[in-house]
Amino acid sequence: MDTYDLAEAAQRSGVSADQLSGLVELGILTPDADERFTPGHLRRAGLVMSLAAAGIPLEGLGTAIRGGQLSLDFLDAPAFERFSAFSGVTFAQMAERSGVPVELLLFIREAAGSATPVPDDRIRDEELPYVELLEMGVRAGFSQAAVQQLMRTQGDSLRRLAETESAIWNSEVIAPAIRAGKRPDEVLGIDFGDRGSVVIERAVVAMYHLQQGRAWTSDIIAGLEIMLAGAGLHTRVDHPPAMCFLDITGYTRLTQEQGDAAAARLAEQLGRIVQRTSVKHGGRALKWLGDGVMLHFPNPGQGVVAALEMVAGVADDGLPPAHVGLHAGPVIFQEGDYYGQTVNVAARIASYAQGGEVIVSQAVVDASAGAGVAFREVGPVELKGVSGAILLYAASRPG
Repeated sequence: MDTYDLAEAAQRSGVSADQLSGLVELGILTPDADERFTPGHLRRAGLVMSLAAAGIPLEGLGTAIRGGQLSLDFLDAPAFERFSAFSGVTFAQMAERSGVPVELLLFIREAAGSATPVPDDRIRDEELPYVELLEMGVRAGFSQAAVQQLMRTQGDSLRRLAETESAIWNSEVIAPAIRAGKRPDEVLGIDFGDRGSVVIERAVVAMYHLQQGRAWTSDIIAGLEIMLAGAGLHTRVDHPPAMCFLDITGYTRLTQEQGDAAAARLAEQLGRIVQRTSVKHGGRALKWLGDGVMLHFPNPGQGVVAALEMVAGVADDGLPPAHVGLHAGPVIFQEGDYYGQTVNVAARIASYAQGGEVIVSQAVVDASAGAGVAFREVGPVELKGVSGAILLYAASRPG
């Protein structure tokens, strides 16, 4: 295991040498007999300075540690090696070495959710792999905007994953341990956590590969369709995708009357119905909105079929009625999300729909031939925030 003298420890932890010496005097850090600091000491120093910034007095913290009421020894566990130390290289120096513009290197930390650094700040160890990725992108001629989009999407998606893991760890491990009379620091470094962190990391990579398989298959199919159509061996039916919004009627009232636990159960049931049904019909849920969800369907007709099945599934599960709006048209895909007028109109149509209804635009009707769906004209409707009246239809199963 690497160890560091005071100057090296200060550089690696981002905590000044004077501050580290102060933590040693308080008994918060206890370097070895040769006055060397371990990686665990560096993690302690970083956490303690965060505690100080949150208003916790260091003197009281030192007293608790010396008296045995509190321990930071859990930070020695392998799972906490994810708390990244600083390298000996600044962003400016790395820009010179790699040929990557310094502003792009600085964006690594911003994408991870931290404050944007300055060129003379040192890069963290866990940020170094991104340097290689950026260097490859720059050499391949990728635009800076495209590279930033990739990093921002990865950062936001993995932030949600990390926060969900943390919440589950708190509810399933820490809270039960506290109820059993244990201190939080006594369960943070347990073997189960070390094993779990390794298993979760492998599972995340495996899920990423599964998602890549789906996305790459779609690209391959589209490319082969174009090639076959060019050879006169296949006729592509081009139609715009459909955006779909499903909302639960009375969600806010339910939350107020029955509490957050009931709302969480409803969200879980709804998520199960939406996920299974949308995937079955070639679509996917993009964004959960508290009382509903936004979905994307490459085939509008299948989107209508899925919407009808979701509304029926919600009713069968005894949930409050769902109402759905769909509109088809061009969309802008950016950072894992969809934007544009098509999205806005679909949301407005969903707001117009009543409980149990699936309301669609003329564009969806035109693209749904052969889907086995019946449409009843509702009439031209003025929608809030949409210029001009929109001809809407109520969708249903034939008969």
